Amino acid sequence: MGPSDAFIRATINRLGARIGHGLADAAAEMAVLAQDVPSRLRQEWDLFQEEVRAEADRLERDEGQAQADAPASEMTVPETASASEDQTPQAVIDRLRASVAEINQSLEVRS
Repeated sequence: MGPSDAFIRATINRLGARIGHGLADAAAEMAVLAQDVPSRLRQEWDLFQEEVRAEADRLERDEGQAQADAPASEMTVPETASASEDQTPQAVIDRLRASVAEINQSLEVRS
């Protein structure tokens, strides 16, 4: 084997080693990221739940303030409003809370 053959084989060996090392580094990085994903998802989920609770509290306070500011004659519920009771802010909040609880339960079952 001549010097040029040795040089070519050495080049191929070194390229293979560098590529293999690069792939090993990339695989290790992906493994670290994959380990972080569940905890990051849990953090984001917890943050989302806190935001939903804060928004629901804010809506309830705003609704309470609006009712306190309204005169007594405006506070009576007309008959047509009782038919659309499912559209009240409290009903919407209750449905959202139920949805969040279901999602939370399904996430806890998976973990």
